[in-house]
Amino acid sequence: MQKTFGKVLQWSSGLMAAMALFSLMWLTMVDVSGRKFFNHSVPGGLELTEILMVVVIFGALPLVSWRNEHVVFDSLDPYIPEWLRDVQARLVHLTCAGTFAFLAYLMTTRAQRFAEYGDTTVHLQLSMSPIAWLMSGLLLVTAIAHLVLVVHPPRTVSHLVQDQGANP
Repeated sequence: MQKTFGKVLQWSSGLMAAMALFSLMWLTMVDVSGRKFFNHSVPGGLELTEILMVVVIFGALPLVSWRNEHVVFDSLDPYIPEWLRDVQARLVHLTCAGTFAFLAYLMTTRAQRFAEYGDTTVHLQLSMSPIAWLMSGLLLVTAIAHLVLVVHPPRTVSHLVQDQGANP
C-alpha cells in the first residue's frame, strides 16, 4: 500500500509541482526578456507567478511529508532509545495530520467565500476559488499522508544500517 500511495503522490502532486515550476521558469524568462529587449513585460506576469508558486509549494507538500524530507531537529536522537523515537515520530505525524486537516478545513471555508463573492485576481480577472480549492485539496492529501505514516511509519536510518550490516 505504501509503495502505491507513494507512486500516486509522485505522479500526481509531484508532476503537478514540477510542471508548475517548469512553467514558472519559462514565464520568468519570457517576462525578463520582454522587459529587457522590448520594454514590455508579460501582462499579469506577477499574478501568474503567484499562482504557479502556490501550485509548486502546495503540490510538493504531500511529497515532502511522505518522504520525510522536511526539516527535523535530531540532535538528541543518539540519546533517545529507539522505541521512544518511534513513539515520538508517530505523535509528530499525528499532530501534523491534525494540523494539515485543520488548515484544509480553513482553506475550504476560504474557497467557498471566494466562490460566493466571485473574487478574482486584479489584472487577469482569474477566479481565486479554484486556486483555494486546490490548496485545500493538497493540504488534505498531506494530512492523509501523515495519517498513513502514523500507522505505517517509515523505516528509520538505524534500521537500514542494521539491515546493511546483516546483509553485506
